Amino acid sequence: MSTLTNALTTAEAATTTGWSARMLRYVEQLGLVVPPRSASGYRLYGPAQLQRLRTLRELLERSGLELGDVGVALRLRREPELAAALDAWFQTQLETEPRRPQGLPDDSDWLAFEQQKHTQLLEH
Repeated sequence: MSTLTNALTTAEAATTTGWSARMLRYVEQLGLVVPPRSASGYRLYGPAQLQRLRTLRELLERSGLELGDVGVALRLRREPELAAALDAWFQTQLETEPRRPQGLPDDSDWLAFEQQKHTQLLEH
């Protein structure tokens, strides 16, 4: 164990948990386990962070989820507007049949219309 306030450094936490240092940083980036920092900026993994990493690994193994999936679920819990936007998209796009855009004449090429919309999105 590191002498830094009785906590593990990233390298020590990686050895202890089986997560790579890179994956520990990714887990932190997703907001799933955010270790406190020392005065000099080192991540410090104490028992609470190690427990969360262990239970996260158990969840992933049990459910077949990926870290990114859990990260998205966390965002949905923390950002109600995002959850509402996603719900609205599911309702309009996945739970109903696609419809010709309003105002697009019946004799117009719907495929060309959609391609043009994608081109415009990519240009931004």
